[in-house]
Amino acid sequence: MADPRGFLKARERELPAYRPVEVRLLDWREVHDHRVEDSAFVKVQASRCMDCGIPFCHQGCPLGNLIPDWNDLVRRDEWEDAIERLHATNNFPEFTGRVCPAPCESSCVLGINQPAVTIKNVEVSIIDEAFARGYVVPKIPQRLTGKTVAVVGSGPAGLAAAQQLTRAGHTVAVYERDDAIGGLLRYGIPDFKLEKSHIDRRLAQMKAEGTRFRAGVEIGVDLTWEELRARFDAVIVATGATIPRGLPIPGNDLAGVHFAMEFLPQANAVVAGKEVPGQILATDKHVIVIGGGDTGSDCIGTSLRQGAASVTTLAIGKRPPLQRPASQPWPTDPLLFEVSSSHAEGGERDYLASTVEFIGNAEGQLVALKVATTEYLPDGRRAPAVGTERIIPVDLVLIAMGFTGPETGSIVAQAGSEVTSRGLLARREDFSSSVPGVFVTGDAGRGQSLIVWAIAEGRATAATVDAYLQGSTELPAPVTATTVALRP
Repeated sequence: MADPRGFLKARERELPAYRPVEVRLLDWREVHDHRVEDSAFVKVQASRCMDCGIPFCHQGCPLGNLIPDWNDLVRRDEWEDAIERLHATNNFPEFTGRVCPAPCESSCVLGINQPAVTIKNVEVSIIDEAFARGYVVPKIPQRLTGKTVAVVGSGPAGLAAAQQLTRAGHTVAVYERDDAIGGLLRYGIPDFKLEKSHIDRRLAQMKAEGTRFRAGVEIGVDLTWEELRARFDAVIVATGATIPRGLPIPGNDLAGVHFAMEFLPQANAVVAGKEVPGQILATDKHVIVIGGGDTGSDCIGTSLRQGAASVTTLAIGKRPPLQRPASQPWPTDPLLFEVSSSHAEGGERDYLASTVEFIGNAEGQLVALKVATTEYLPDGRRAPAVGTERIIPVDLVLIAMGFTGPETGSIVAQAGSEVTSRGLLARREDFSSSVPGVFVTGDAGRGQSLIVWAIAEGRATAATVDAYLQGSTELPAPVTATTVALRP
C-alpha cells in the first residue's frame, strides 16, 4: 500500500510541462514527453496515493486497474513489478495513458478535498520506463490449442482480444480494411496525442507472440462473412462505431463541409509519409469545428498545424462548469470545462451556438454559416432561438459530433447478424451474437465509448471465446456486455 502520509508531504499535483506552443505547432510530435528521465518526479506524485481503504479509482476504471498497487511500486522504485501489476489488467497502458480521459482520477479519494493523484501520468510513465528498460517482452504461449480465431477490426478492442487469445494458445488472425493495423489509434488520433511508434512497438510484441495481421482486407468485400466463419472456429467483430453523426440542415452537401473522420485520417496518412491526392487542408482557411469533444479538439490541433487562418469551435450546449456540480457528486465522472493541449494552442470556443444553415456560392462552395443562439425549451430540448441568427464567414467546416454506430450492411446481409434499435450489433451479456461462433466487442456492440471500455470489453470477450473453444477459461473478464435481447 502507498505511503499513508504521502499526500500530506506532497500536496501539489504536478504534471510534465508541455512543449512551448510556438515550437510544437511546427511539428507533429507529442505535445510533451511523458517519460521523465528523473523518475523522482513521478515517484513523488505516486506517493500522493493515500491509504484510503476503499480505492474508488477501481470503480472509475472499467479495466479494474490496480492503481494503488502500482503507485506504491513506483514510489518504491520497483518499476519491473509496477509494469507487471499494470499489465495484469491493461494490455495497452501506452495508449490509455495518452488518450484516455482518466475517469479514475475523478474517483480518486484524495480528490474530495485536494487535487487528485496524477494516475494517468504515473501509468504512462510506468509503461514508457518499462519499454526503455527492456521489461516488455513477448509472452509466447506454452502450447497451441489448434483452435483458430478471426478478429475483424484492429482498434483497441480487437487488439486486446487478439493478444489475450494468442497468449491462451489459439491461432489468431486480425483483419483490418485500412492499409495499416491500429484502427482509430492509427488514423483517427493525431500524432501529437499518440505517436504511431507506440502502436508499432506493441504490434512487434504481438507478432512475436504469434498474432497474425492482415491489413488491407475488408471483410464483406474481399472475403465474405460466411467464408470467414467457415475458415475459423470463432469470429470476433470489433469494427468500432464508424458512422459519423450528421447535421441534417440546408447546405450540408456543399464543398467545404466535411466530417472530422474524413479530415483527420488524411492528415495522419500524410504525417506517416503517404500521398493523399485531393487532401482536405485547413491551410490559410477560416475553419469552424462543430462539436466540442475530443475529436473536435483533434481537429483544432490538426488545423493549426496545417496553418489555418482561424479556428472556431461551436458547441450547441452551455459552457460546462469549472468545478464539480452538485448534480454530479464524487466519485462520478463530472462534465467540466476542460482546456486540452489543442485548445491551449489557439482558436476560439463558442457555446450555445446552434448551426442553422450552411451557405454556399453559385459554384456550390461553402462561404458562410448561419448560427443562432441555443434556447432550452421547457421539456429540456434545445432549439435555435428565433431572431438570434448571425452569419459567420467560413472556408472549411469539420463536423465532429460523434458517431451513431457500426457499419452493419455486409454482416447483416451475409451472416444474418441482428441489429438493435440503436443500430448496434446485437449481443448477449457474454458478447455472443445471434450467429453461432460470432462475438461482438467494443464500440460495434456498445456504441461510441472510451478506449478503456474497448480494452476491457476486448479482454472480456477473449475470456468468453476461450471458454467457447475450450469449455473453460482462466482469462480475466473485467466487464460484461450491455445486455441486448435477441430474438429466439
